[in-house]
Formats: sequence, structure tokens, C-alpha cells
Amino acid sequence: MNYIAPWWLPGGNLQTIWPALYSRRVFGPHPVYVRERWSAPDGDFVDVDWLMPAAPPATGRPLIVLFHGLEGSSRSHYAEAFADFAREHDLAFCVPHFRGCSGELNHGPRAYHSGDHEEIAWILQRLRAAHQGLLLAVGISLGGNALMRWAGEAGSEAKQLADAVASVCSPIDLAAGGWAIGRGFNRLVYTTMFLRTMKPKALEKLAQHPGLFDRGKLLAARDLYDFDDIFTAPLHGFKGADDYYARASAKPHLASIRIPALVLNALNDPFVPAWSLPKQDEVGPCVTLWQPRHGGHVGFPDGHLPGHVRRMPDEVGRWLLQAAQAL
Repeated sequence: MNYIAPWWLPGGNLQTIWPALYSRRVFGPHPVYVRERWSAPDGDFVDVDWLMPAAPPATGRPLIVLFHGLEGSSRSHYAEAFADFAREHDLAFCVPHFRGCSGELNHGPRAYHSGDHEEIAWILQRLRAAHQGLLLAVGISLGGNALMRWAGEAGSEAKQLADAVASVCSPIDLAAGGWAIGRGFNRLVYTTMFLRTMKPKALEKLAQHPGLFDRGKLLAARDLYDFDDIFTAPLHGFKGADDYYARASAKPHLASIRIPALVLNALNDPFVPAWSLPKQDEVGPCVTLWQPRHGGHVGFPDGHLPGHVRRMPDEVGRWLLQAAQAL
């Protein structure tokens, strides 16, 4: 991906913030979704939004599955842009929501996390059982790390569930990403933004399951490391944030991926330090690395079509289709 940002958006922060707040995501009308609620193996639920017109279960059209980022949903700017790409190319499209991200608190004593490859596997298994065409999965930020963590964990078995996968702006080295977002401007702006929604959700979870974690410590958390150490890690079986970051990071598992995989990271992403990104000889032959100089965090605004953020979904979507069809 040979991407250069428009001159009027210099730097990774502007290329991150402007698209999220002001970008045009679609060339036509905004996507219309129909929601399907699935019962999860643990008795909880997962909400899946399907782009209308919804695909019949056994359709032969390619299906793009999008795993959203931290506190994202089917209405995130990147999700709507991918939905627009799918509609334009007559593809089926769906967004499975991680627990608690569909607008309703989930029931169990858990939430979601960056290495939730078991959840990814279950979702893909269910989709594959109902879908006969190509199945293409893309993960954004947190969702991309979880997706690549699954692909590495599954190895050669991954081809049974997905034909090609892609991650976009994913912190595949979680410790490096946690360090970056906890400093300076990032801490002031992005950390504050995330904690503004994550803390209330955690407190709702505590009301559901009293004694789940220490309320006072959670209220005192001032960065994502603290939040993960108090809430995310222990709820999902990790021994604190350091253990969570080490075991959930996808980077050490990229060399085990055995299906076509694209890993896209802008070198000026404020969340993902460039020095933490892998080199091609570290990831194996199935993984393609795109590391453009510009783009920010899930930004990539189009300078030729001012206001739009369709270029990244267009290029990633075409790569997925071509990689899967070449098999």
C-alpha cells in the first residue's frame, strides 16, 4: 500500500482524529444492518450485525467478516467504510460484536480482550457452517490482534474456517502499544477517551457480579495498563497486565500463520510504535506486511477524494479477494 496523506493532515494524530470525527465513510447511503443474536457456548450472547440486504445462510457470495477495535461497533467509521465496499462489490458483510459492545451489557463475568482467539474461532466456525462461499476476515486494531492471534494459534487448521485474513493498525505487540498510548498526548487524549466508556461498563459488570474486582482500584486507574491489570487480565485468566500482554500479543505467532494474511500498520500510528513492528523475514511466507509511512491509527484519509476514508477498505478488501481467489 503506497499511501501518502493529504498535505492538510500532517502527522499521525491528525490522520487518526480527523477521520474518526469528520470523515465521509460511504459513497452512497449509510449502511442498514439487521441484527442477529447468537447464544454463545458459555450461555452468554453475541450480537452480529448483517449488512442489508442480508445474505442467505448458504449464499455463494464472498463474505467479509469485520472484527472491530477497542470500544468499536458496526457504526465505527471503518466498519461503515468496509460495509460500503462490500455493498459496492456485491459481497456479504457482517460485524460480530465483542461482549458488551453492541449496546447491551453481556451477562457473564467477562468482557473482551486483545487475545480472545477462542471467541474468534467460535464465531468463524459458526459462520463457516452457514456460508458456502469465500470467507474473508478483517480485524481492526484490537480485533486485528485477536484475529491474527487466532490464525497463528490455528496454523494449518485455519484454512477450514477462513480463506484469507487481514489486520489493520493492530497493536500486535501489546506491551509496546500499552507503553505508547500511556505517554504524553496519547495518555491525555486517547487514554481518557477509552476510559470514559470502559470504566462505566466495568462498574456495570461489577454490579452484575459483586466482588469481581476492586472498585476503588478501578476508579483510581489512570491508564490502560492499570485498567487491564485490575479488570481485563484477571477476568480472562491472566496473571496481571504483563502476563496478558505477553500471552495475548499476535506478533510472536505470525510465523505460524498458514493462510494468506495481510498485516497493515502505518509507521506514524500513535498507538503502535514503528520499532515494534515485524520485518518480513520474521513472519513467514503466508504473511504480507504493508507499512506505509502515513495513515495514523485507522485513518488513511483520501487526498484525492477529500473527506473519504474508503481507500484503505478498498485496498484491503481487494487484497483479501485476490489472495483467497488465488488459492
